[in-house]
Amino acid sequence: MSSYFTDLAQQYIDGEWRPGTGSWDIIDFNPYDNEKLASITIATVDEVDTAYRAAERAQQQWAATNPYARRAVFEKALRLVEDHEARISEAIIAELGGTRLKAAFELHLAKEFLREAVHLALRPEGRIIPSPVDGKENRVYRVPVGVVGVISPFNFPFLLSLKSVAPALALGNGVVLKPHQNTPIVGGTLVAKLFEEAGLPGGLLNVVVTDIAEIGDAFLEHPVPKVISFTGSDKVGRHVATVCAAHFKRSILELGGNSALVVLDDADLDYAVDAAVFSRYVHQGQVCMAANRVLVDRSVAEEFTEKFVAKVRTLKAGDPRDPSTVIGPVINSSQADALSGIVEQALAEGATALVRGTTTDNLVTPSVLTDLPADSALLRQEVFGPVVFLVPFDGEEEAVRLVNDTPYGLSGAVHTGDIERGVAFAKRIDAGMFHVNDGTVHDEPIVPFGGEKHSGLGRLNGDTMLDAFTTQKWISVQHGRSGFPF
Repeated sequence: MSSYFTDLAQQYIDGEWRPGTGSWDIIDFNPYDNEKLASITIATVDEVDTAYRAAERAQQQWAATNPYARRAVFEKALRLVEDHEARISEAIIAELGGTRLKAAFELHLAKEFLREAVHLALRPEGRIIPSPVDGKENRVYRVPVGVVGVISPFNFPFLLSLKSVAPALALGNGVVLKPHQNTPIVGGTLVAKLFEEAGLPGGLLNVVVTDIAEIGDAFLEHPVPKVISFTGSDKVGRHVATVCAAHFKRSILELGGNSALVVLDDADLDYAVDAAVFSRYVHQGQVCMAANRVLVDRSVAEEFTEKFVAKVRTLKAGDPRDPSTVIGPVINSSQADALSGIVEQALAEGATALVRGTTTDNLVTPSVLTDLPADSALLRQEVFGPVVFLVPFDGEEEAVRLVNDTPYGLSGAVHTGDIERGVAFAKRIDAGMFHVNDGTVHDEPIVPFGGEKHSGLGRLNGDTMLDAFTTQKWISVQHGRSGFPF
C-alpha cells in the first residue's frame, strides 16, 4: 500500500509522471496518526495550462474513436479496481482516515459507477426533427463538450473523482482533475494510474496537484475547459459558479447539505434509530448527505431519544485500521477544532448534551445535542462531523417547516408506518433527494443526484451525465432548394 504514496506523489500531465515546479510542497498526512505519507511539489499556472492543452489535443482523436472501443477502457478499469481492491482500501484508510466499512462502501459505489461508464459510452443518440420548411431535414447531434475540469473533495475522493472523470471520458471528452490537497493520491494520481493501466491514451486525463494559493483561479478561468464539475462547500461553489459564469462556462455544482431525518408518530422506532445513527455518523459525519438534524414527533421523542443515545454510545472510535472501529478521525485539525467550537457554541446557547464528545488530535467522538434554541444558526448550517441535533416537533406541518428552514436542500429521509404518507411528506420538502423509510445517505449510478437551493446546480448520474458533459448541435440539410426573399 505504501508504494501508492511513494510512486504516485507526482503530477500526471500529458501522459507523463513528472514533479511539479512550484515553490513549495503539499505534505500528505495520515489524519489518524499524522504519519507523513507523501510530499508533492505543487503544480504551477504553467502546468495547469500544459495539462489543459494536452487534454484539448488528445480529445479530438478520442471523440472520433468508436464508442465501443472507448468502452473497453472502462471495462479494464473496472477489472483493475476489482483486482486491487485491498490495496485501494488500505490507501483510503491511510489517507483520509476512512474506516474499513467506509472504504468498502466507497469502493462498492466506485465499481458501480465504472460499470455505468461502460454503458454511458454508447448512450448518446441523435435525433431527426421535423421542419416547417419543405425539403429540409433537421439533425440534432449529441457531441462532447471538449474538455472538462474536475475538482473533487476529501471525503469520498476516489468515488467522487471517478464520478465525474469516468463519464466525461466515456462521452468523448478530455479531463483535467484537481484533487483536494488532503487527498491528492486517492482522489487524484491513483485515478490517473488506474486509467493509464487501463489503456487510456496519454494526454486525455491529467491530474494537477496544486493549491489556489499558487494558481488562483487559473484552473477555472483557463479558456480550454467548457465545463467545471465541482464537489465541495457552498462557499467555494458560489465562487466557482461566479467565475464560470463570467467566462461562459457551464458549472456542475454538488455542494453541502443540512439534511434532516424525520421520525413521524407511526414510525418503527428501532429501525428509525438504526437509520438515523448511520445517516449521521457514517465516515464521521463527513458526508454532504449526512443527517445533521434528527426531527422526532414529540409523542415518540422520549422513547426514540433513549434508544438513539444508547446506540450512539456503542459506536467505537479509534484507529480506522481496526475492523471494529466505526468512528475514525476527521480529515485535519482545523475540522476537529471547528467541531469542538460548534459543540461549545451550542452549549453556550442553552443546548443539552445527551452525549458529550471529546477531541483528541483529529479523533472527534460523537456528540448528541438537544434543546437548541429554535432560532440558532447551528440548526441551519452544515455540520461536517459527528455532531447531531435532536429536535422534537408537534405534527407534520411543523416538521415540514423545520426541514425546509435551511438554505440547503440536498437530501433527507422520513420514517413512517404509511409509505404513501411518507411520499406525500417527501413531496413537500425542497430538496433534490428524499427517502422514505431509509437513511439520508444514498447514491446510485442511474438516478439523478443533486440538490436545490445552496446545495448545488445541475445533476449527475445516468442520463443526466449527457446533459452535464455533452452539448447538442443542430445540423440542417436542405434536400431541395430554399426560397430567399432577396
